[in-house]
Amino acid sequence: MASRSCANFLDLASGGLLDIPQTPRTLPRVMTVPGIISDADGYDSNDGDSDATSSGSRERKIIVANMLPLHAKRDTETGRWCFSLDEDLLLLHLKDGFSSDTEVIYVGSLKADIDASEQEEVAQKLLDDFNCVPTFLPHDLQKKFYLGFCKQHLWPLFHYMLPMCPDHGDRFDRVLWQAYVSANKIFADKVMEVINPDDDCVWVHDYHLMVLPTFLRKRFNRIKLGFFLHSPFPSSEIYRTLPVRDEILRGLLNCDLIGFHTFDYARHFLSCCSRMLGLDYESKRGHIGLDYFGRTVYIKILPVGVHMGRLESVLNLPATATKIKEIEKQFDGKKLILGIDDMDIFKGISLKLLAMEQLLQQHPGMRGKVVLVQIVNPARGSGKDVQEAKKETYLTAKRINEVYGSPNYEPVVLIDRPVPRFEKSAYYAVAECCIVNAVRDGMNLVPYKYIVCRQGTPIMDEALGRERDSPHTSMLVVSEFIGCSPSLSGAIRVNPWDIDAVADAMTLAINMRDSEKQLRHEKHYRYVSTHDVAYWACSFAQDLERACRDHYSKRCWGIGLGLGFRVLSLSPSFRRLSIDHIVSAYRKTERRAIFLDYDGTVVPETSIIKSPGPEVISVLKTLCSDPNNTVFIVSGRGRSSLSEWLAPCEMLGIAAEHGYFIRWNKTSEWETNHLGADLEWKKIVEPVMRSYTEATDGSNIEIKESALVWHHQDADPDFGSCQAKELLDHLESVLANEPAVVKRGQHIVEVKPQVLRPSSISVSLSLSVCVRARACKLDD
Repeated sequence: MASRSCANFLDLASGGLLDIPQTPRTLPRVMTVPGIISDADGYDSNDGDSDATSSGSRERKIIVANMLPLHAKRDTETGRWCFSLDEDLLLLHLKDGFSSDTEVIYVGSLKADIDASEQEEVAQKLLDDFNCVPTFLPHDLQKKFYLGFCKQHLWPLFHYMLPMCPDHGDRFDRVLWQAYVSANKIFADKVMEVINPDDDCVWVHDYHLMVLPTFLRKRFNRIKLGFFLHSPFPSSEIYRTLPVRDEILRGLLNCDLIGFHTFDYARHFLSCCSRMLGLDYESKRGHIGLDYFGRTVYIKILPVGVHMGRLESVLNLPATATKIKEIEKQFDGKKLILGIDDMDIFKGISLKLLAMEQLLQQHPGMRGKVVLVQIVNPARGSGKDVQEAKKETYLTAKRINEVYGSPNYEPVVLIDRPVPRFEKSAYYAVAECCIVNAVRDGMNLVPYKYIVCRQGTPIMDEALGRERDSPHTSMLVVSEFIGCSPSLSGAIRVNPWDIDAVADAMTLAINMRDSEKQLRHEKHYRYVSTHDVAYWACSFAQDLERACRDHYSKRCWGIGLGLGFRVLSLSPSFRRLSIDHIVSAYRKTERRAIFLDYDGTVVPETSIIKSPGPEVISVLKTLCSDPNNTVFIVSGRGRSSLSEWLAPCEMLGIAAEHGYFIRWNKTSEWETNHLGADLEWKKIVEPVMRSYTEATDGSNIEIKESALVWHHQDADPDFGSCQAKELLDHLESVLANEPAVVKRGQHIVEVKPQVLRPSSISVSLSLSVCVRARACKLDD
């Protein structure tokens, strides 16, 4: 499918054509017509694929993320750095989805500042021992990049928080944006140091690195490149407020595959591409694809999963069973509702506490019988908003405990300290209900972990003295605004802002029959256990391979400067005309027929003024002044407009309305290709189009002598497209027995006679020109 982005081939000239990579799988150079071959074929490639050394037959995946999956600590005795794998990180778990002989290389930053004098030694150690490549961002750059642009701009914006005033987020700062770009460039450079671009796949993670794909695609035009966004992607109304919105969108579109947790996030991204870049998408055999300058960028929708083995191994620890017994004893006779959240403004902890307060107020009989245990993970960011959220949480919990508590009963138990993994697993296993009340969250794996822990393991059951075949139950109350919500069909979904509804949901969860709790739990466990992190990684890797399947079956040119760089991908048969060849052929021939399109050739498609400028008029007059030239403008526009705009060119031929009307020069009469056309159908079509024009702001009707065209390029993209589809169906219905055809094009719906075929008329025009030229030659 064609996209507006590829319509103007003047971008080729402005961006400069890059060479086709000279790789072992490069396309053969074929000269099908003398002198007509791409200039790029013979030059050294800027793609750089041939520069990298092959890693052999072993498959490699390069995982790029903001942080490496490592712990770093300096040994107090030796003063040397010690490193260990962070077994809890998703990046480490996803390699389980790859084949056993796949080599995984990680590129990212360390959570520690390494002195410049130690960086080379540390880098070699990390590569040798952990297959990790550290980026070593300078401290000031790291601060502006992560704490600045990522946390002050992108994170709030992607969670629907706009900086309406200084107290609610920081305004856009171009210095921080430049730091973001610089950091992404350093990450890209590190990838280039280790990549074999012919074979390796690169998988970039999250919003910290959204322009990195542009740097990699510019260096290696055919790189296999995927990206997964772990945060929400906001609606176009929110995203469009970002001053660098186009640069980030184009960065993501330089990937082959872009992954999202939910369809909502993907839909918002596609809407932004449509509204801001004019790109349309379509479903290709179940896969969503965007046509971007000849490349198909695929969209992947799949929520991430948990690592089943890791969770079950923690459940099997003796410390976990001991902690479970302690918790059961501590809350004996009470039903435990569990919340585990990071301390930030989007997790809705205070809203959860208010719902608990409402529950206790509405149901006095549940006082002393229900406890909300809220575990607060350390905040990932710092700032006034985090401190305010923390303060509000403590004040609310204190008030609830003072009003509804007693010496032996605290309705709300806040645990605000580092909690080891076995202790969290113990709380998961004991909790009657788990509530995730975030107002906005990319995914949130807490519900998945809760389900696995409630299922338990045979070893844990034995340690606790439980029967192996005893039924398992669980209940979930989840916010509608978190990524895992669509996959948990048995959960009670709530609007976290509706305090009454959340309180009712918690009451329902606590009082539900065990048989129903068991059915819901079994449904959730089947999904979570089969859609784990390995399944997610494997599925993404397979789709990335499929998305890159046609890389070497097309010709690629890099166009655009800076962050506007993109790759133009065309079929192998495409050849760029050589200017030298055209000039040579022009001078050698005695008779020449020159056909020029109007919109996009004589005048830019984006121009509001549709008449050609003085320079273009001068060129056309020069071409027409040569008696050996026959020059025609071929356009879908009406003859009156073209006659007016091209009036200074007296010897110029015009084929208006796709050749329905033809005039050989200004003094000749118009020739009409009637072909027996019956135009009575226009009386039916025009009223229908007018009704759609009145209902669609920004649309208009172009009335031609041979056709009627409804334009919606200035309407809202989504509404205009929807109306065009409705109009197409409507017109096809009313014109079923009329000699007219309805066609939908780029932002248009056109009705024309059945016998009027632009292609056949163009051929007829070409033959007429050739016949006249032959006649003139014989006369000479």
